[in-house]
Amino acid sequence: MPLQTVEPQRLYRQIAEQLRVLIKAGEFAAGTRLPAERDLARQLGVSRPSVREALIALEVEGWVEVRSGSGVYALDRPSGARLAPAEPGNPEWGPLELIRARRVVEGETAAIAARQAKRRDLDAMRAAIDSMARDADAGKMPLDGDRAFHTAIAQTGGNSVLSETVQTFWDSRRGPVFERLGGHFESVRSWRSAIAEHELIIDAIRLHDADAARHAMHKHMDKSHARFSASWRRADQP
Repeated sequence: MPLQTVEPQRLYRQIAEQLRVLIKAGEFAAGTRLPAERDLARQLGVSRPSVREALIALEVEGWVEVRSGSGVYALDRPSGARLAPAEPGNPEWGPLELIRARRVVEGETAAIAARQAKRRDLDAMRAAIDSMARDADAGKMPLDGDRAFHTAIAQTGGNSVLSETVQTFWDSRRGPVFERLGGHFESVRSWRSAIAEHELIIDAIRLHDADAARHAMHKHMDKSHARFSASWRRADQP
């Protein structure tokens, strides 16, 4: 039999595979509640965010069901079902790991923007925030405005590599795992918090305060991470 290409797996996919094997083997029968995130993390020797990403991946594939205020339950699945591989151009990074990477990169793009921003750059950021506010007022998730805001900051520095990196990072949230996680924890209310955080970022950039801009972006990413890391009991709440 010819050898097949070995593809490296991201940590959350490795965790998902272990849990899938246990479900298939009957360790977690259909309808059984899985252990809490903290217990799974301790048993697997990994972080709770990695466990959460794995559970969301399994939910996307129909192996588990997340029940708000109750827990994560195993479902019955055909024996041949597997977690779909990432598509070319869509690395399907773990959402929480991605936010941490964005914190590193976008903290610096915000600092650069504070040093170099011109009126046209600030106008682009302002227009993006205003677009987000209009969508939130209409009860819509302001994704386009959010992308435009972070892109405008990155483009201020005039470095195409940084600009494309920020856009690639942001576009990764269009993947099924990130979208499902957002379905549990994002709401118009949470987006209003994000808009307020954006206001602090643009204020620092307008004042040409690089340290304050970096700090404001770091706080925004930290709060985003916290929103996606909240207790399952808060999932799907208005």
